[in-house]
Amino acid sequence: MWSPRQFFKRHMVLVGIGIAAVPLGLLVSLQYGWLVRLERTSVVAYEAYLNHYLEAVTNQVEYFYKKTAERALNLPASYFTEDKLAEAAYLLQKKGVEGAKRVFFVHYREDGPERLYAFDPVTWNMIPDNDEARAGEDEVKAMLVALAPWKTLSERRIEVEAALAVDERDPNNRIILNPIIDRQGQVVGVAGLIVDNMFFQKELLPRLVAESLSAYFEDEKEALALIVRVQDGQGRLVMATDEAEGLDNEVRRGFDFIFTDWRLELNSRDLTPEQWAKFNFMLNMGLSVLLALFLLGGIILAMRMASREMKLSQMKSEFVSNVSHELRTPLASVRVFGEFLRLGRVDSREKIREYGEYIETESRRLTQLINNILDFSRIESGRKTYRFASGDVKYVVNNLLRTFKVRLKHSGFQIDYTAPEEPLPAVRLDGPAITQALANLLDNAVKYSGESRRLELRIAHEDGSVVISVRDHGLGIRRDDLAKIFEPFHRVSTGLVHDVKGSGLGLAIVHHIVEAHGGRITVDSDPGKGSTFAIHLPVEGGAEGAGTGTVRSEPVGVESHA
Repeated sequence: MWSPRQFFKRHMVLVGIGIAAVPLGLLVSLQYGWLVRLERTSVVAYEAYLNHYLEAVTNQVEYFYKKTAERALNLPASYFTEDKLAEAAYLLQKKGVEGAKRVFFVHYREDGPERLYAFDPVTWNMIPDNDEARAGEDEVKAMLVALAPWKTLSERRIEVEAALAVDERDPNNRIILNPIIDRQGQVVGVAGLIVDNMFFQKELLPRLVAESLSAYFEDEKEALALIVRVQDGQGRLVMATDEAEGLDNEVRRGFDFIFTDWRLELNSRDLTPEQWAKFNFMLNMGLSVLLALFLLGGIILAMRMASREMKLSQMKSEFVSNVSHELRTPLASVRVFGEFLRLGRVDSREKIREYGEYIETESRRLTQLINNILDFSRIESGRKTYRFASGDVKYVVNNLLRTFKVRLKHSGFQIDYTAPEEPLPAVRLDGPAITQALANLLDNAVKYSGESRRLELRIAHEDGSVVISVRDHGLGIRRDDLAKIFEPFHRVSTGLVHDVKGSGLGLAIVHHIVEAHGGRITVDSDPGKGSTFAIHLPVEGGAEGAGTGTVRSEPVGVESHA
């Protein structure tokens, strides 16, 4: 009998292709509708494209005149006095003032009337400063008209910002002005230049148009198909790249900085809206392919996420199985020894004490396991908190070793404990948390020691940190597992992993505790030779404590049979 579940299982690939084909089909339909609308608006799009070119030309014109003005007009006011006119003329000549008919300067003095100095960029002679000469000079009249507002600002001591200004009231004498501002922001003088209209029309404009055509349009045929025209403020044609008439697709734009009454026009010979539609079609098809690739990547990502979830589910199942074993073993020991004591089968006080130690040790194992589970739950939910206080690491380690003695003795393990005799610098720590981290490291070392029964515990002060290292001589860890051992539920891929039970949470909790203390944990392992885990805790306040000095080695635990 047919069922949807069986169909999906058997035809998963076809189902996936069908699911992916739906958005792709929708995308193609949307693209088709968009291209139909594009045909209707291609003229507007084409004009916008050509307008970008005109904008590039106007920007270059603005850049040229601003650069020229800044080079020529940024002179100290002290150069424009009668005793330094020759020096000012030499400096202006050295800088070079391309495209200017005249450069002038006026200094508003408090001790007398202002003086207007004007220089010819060709002869570099000063224009006579008298009424008769001014009456016959259109350029000087244009200068005085342009300077009038700045004179008023200077007399009224109004604060202004230093910025280039343009005066185009006389189209034959367009002036760029640069106000000279003192420290109080008041105008103390003005430097300016009169633009050479013929230079702009005959030299600068044709040059910038040609350069922009070759730079903006990579296709030479497309550049040759364009015709650029320029009209002045009275509508007269002052420049054209070709004499052709009756062209369509005209685009117009004015200049922004100077010659603002002139207009640029751009016409095309053979670039049609249909060609633009085709270009946009290819562009959008490319985007469609890219979107399809993203969709495929999303499917792959979803499959990986599903695989990860399955793996996580398997890890959690193993976790439940391992925790059940971890709980059952100490509980069985506690129950057996408790039953011996209840039935009165123990006569000597030494046996009673020994059984009590067994019960206490197994109870601590249970407490440690439960604490690990509870702490991991708090860490995952973000509710884990620590209470930090200044403390001695040796005190914490010594207390931990006293609780581990019984378990080590009955397991036949011996710890070589090495610590400095001098006091270690204080460390800001949470004592129970560090105890739990070290207990997890020692527990791991015992589990994965294999046939070896020797552990090494070392405390040292190195590079501004107190280092606690735990070393075993057992199975070791492969390089592939080193980067994952601090992940929750992860267990090393050795052949004994099924024989050695564990929750898979110990090292993850150690890593979290150490990071919460601002420290770090390092691992050095060689498969078949053992592993060394080292906790680096920063010294409180960065203070330097005692050096390594003389160390004391003390064996903890005795050789015995379980």
